[in-house]
Amino acid sequence: MKRYDLRHLHDDFYDRMLELIDKGIKVDEVGIFMFEVGDYSSIQKSADVIRETGHDLMNSLKFNEVDWTVVVKKVNEEKRREQAEAFTIVKKEAEEKAAQAAKELAEKEAEKAKKLAEKEAAKAAKEKA
Repeated sequence: MKRYDLRHLHDDFYDRMLELIDKGIKVDEVGIFMFEVGDYSSIQKSADVIRETGHDLMNSLKFNEVDWTVVVKKVNEEKRREQAEAFTIVKKEAEEKAAQAAKELAEKEAEKAKKLAEKEAAKAAKEKA
């Protein structure tokens, strides 16, 4: 197990974390990476970066008020490729599902707006008559 403090890199630690996984950790060895949280987007991004590369994200937890740690297990090249491909497929499916949901929501909003406009037009026609 190796520990790395990446807090000094603030929100620009992803490349260094991957470099340390690739060059500083042996296959089946665990690395602990500490980084500064900032606006909390780095937490999800760090998990995604690890999953995109195919390594095992063992844990992700709050260390203190401003710091976070992720525990990563380096996997062999075959498992890494398999897991990276699986993550890519899942991510693509999630993006497609989100796009479809956004499209459906926009269609519903357009239908509501159309019905409201029709009601207002009918009301204005009644008032003129």
